[in-house]
Amino acid sequence: MFRETEQIPPGLLEVPAHGLWSVLGGPLLIHLRGRREPPLFVSVLLHGNETVGWEAIRRVLRAYQCGGGAQPLPRALSLFIGNVEAAALGLRYKPDGLDYNRVWPGTEHSGHLPEALLMHQVVERMRRRGLFASVDLHNNTGLNPHYACVNRLDPRFLQLATLFSRTVVYFTRPRGVQSLAMAELGPAVTLECGKAGRHHGVDHAAEFIDACLHINALPDTPVPAHDLDVFHTIARVQMDPTVSFGFGESEVDIRFAPDLDALNFRELPAGAAIAQTRLERRLGLEAVDEQGRDVLDRYFVIDGGRLCTRRPVMPSMLTTNSRVIRQDCLCYLMERYRIDSL
Repeated sequence: MFRETEQIPPGLLEVPAHGLWSVLGGPLLIHLRGRREPPLFVSVLLHGNETVGWEAIRRVLRAYQCGGGAQPLPRALSLFIGNVEAAALGLRYKPDGLDYNRVWPGTEHSGHLPEALLMHQVVERMRRRGLFASVDLHNNTGLNPHYACVNRLDPRFLQLATLFSRTVVYFTRPRGVQSLAMAELGPAVTLECGKAGRHHGVDHAAEFIDACLHINALPDTPVPAHDLDVFHTIARVQMDPTVSFGFGESEVDIRFAPDLDALNFRELPAGAAIAQTRLERRLGLEAVDEQGRDVLDRYFVIDGGRLCTRRPVMPSMLTTNSRVIRQDCLCYLMERYRIDSL
């Protein structure tokens, strides 16, 4: 299912993301020794077109000259390199494959699928080794700030998240993501590092990984309220597969603005128009809350040919990439989380 090794294959750190498939032929789990145990777990390329993780981790490892073993890591590191076949194609995942960040233990897919069995094996390897913390690195396709995601409002999780950003998103759905699975073993975060190919995202991710390797322990004390902004994901919004949509095009059912992703992390009031629509009786969207309930009518309404918000919301991960929207979702809806309720 995947290869496992305790050393970096020669020359691997010189290979860009799109070239890993020809070198590795599939996922790889690397365990590297360090001065402290247990290891930091880092996953990269769960989405093949999100290269920030691979660029950041190979920069960190080059700095320690791990390829030649010249300088030990401050902490042991376990690195999982994921969907290298999709990376070779520049895709989130193959058209005939599954999303590598929806098939971890707890997935809504069958646990007997090859991809789900692979992730189960990775989790079991790390369960035996122990875990200091887990970091899953991603890019966005739309305009978003750099932010961290957690699945538990545990002080250690939030301490880890705020090392990256004061903007933290708390979610428990979708199922089958890496951070939900790894949260059973220790503090876990997903890092959203902006658009792929931007140097700032790689710089930020590399600095975070290096900081994690140097930390002796994560404090079990609450993060001061003035040091973070927490947003709770309350719904995932997808396009109805039978509805056509576009960005500025006129001959579609739903016409979004070309700069739709400028609405990310903006608090929209009730009545804010997010699109023009020629639909009359249906909204053309699907929205599900964290309990799996249909909440579409709670958040959206058609008003005079416009698709509008029914109540105040804050979207994230809006994108103008039609392929990503079809493969994943249009956006997530969030609300501010009261810090004094933690």
